[in-house]
Amino acid sequence: MFSHEFAGSAGSKRTRPALRLLIAALACAACTSGPPAPDEDPGSYIKDVQDARAEKDRIYGADPQTIPAEKRATFLPLKYYPVDPAFKVPAALRLSKDRPVFDMPTSTGTNRKMQRVGVLEFTLQATQMSLAAFVEDGTQQITSLFVPFADVTTGMETYSAGRYLDLKPTPTGFYVIDFNRAYNPTCAYNPTWECPYPPAENRLKVAIRAGEKAPPEAAGAKSSGA
Repeated sequence: MFSHEFAGSAGSKRTRPALRLLIAALACAACTSGPPAPDEDPGSYIKDVQDARAEKDRIYGADPQTIPAEKRATFLPLKYYPVDPAFKVPAALRLSKDRPVFDMPTSTGTNRKMQRVGVLEFTLQATQMSLAAFVEDGTQQITSLFVPFADVTTGMETYSAGRYLDLKPTPTGFYVIDFNRAYNPTCAYNPTWECPYPPAENRLKVAIRAGEKAPPEAAGAKSSGA
């Protein structure tokens, strides 16, 4: 998660690797190299997602920089849609030929240079859809694909600046997109963080009622407006 988000003061940017790795592990817990197993136990899957959500609450509650102390009673526990296995779908990654570089606007008004690795193609609610996947410009070894997105709920039920998915790269090109794992940018809880906005191609024309909801005070927060 935090590989795409920065906190800074006096114009500086910094990351916290230990917390970043913990949260990224939770976000990627359901990312696999192929479609869900047909005999997957729904009860076990739902419990896994719920356990990951509880662990994220614990981590956020113990970290002084992610959520300011005076806001924890408002924001925690984090708000989610009920876990719905229908929002966990197989996807195929169509790779970009030359990994074009884009300037991705962020919540602080700056741009972040991102490389477009490819497009994830999948079917949800009987509709063909796609989401572009990115890495930071200059990345040599890909350890995580960054998939920011918006949908019909954005700015109403979910955070107005969109939500994120993180996917572990696979050798097969086949993935699982699990919207139950969709999470808010850290700037939803603390505006000192710098968070990229989803590009236009990643704005889905359906309602993704899965994953994290908007924080109580952030449903009408400022978005990129693009």
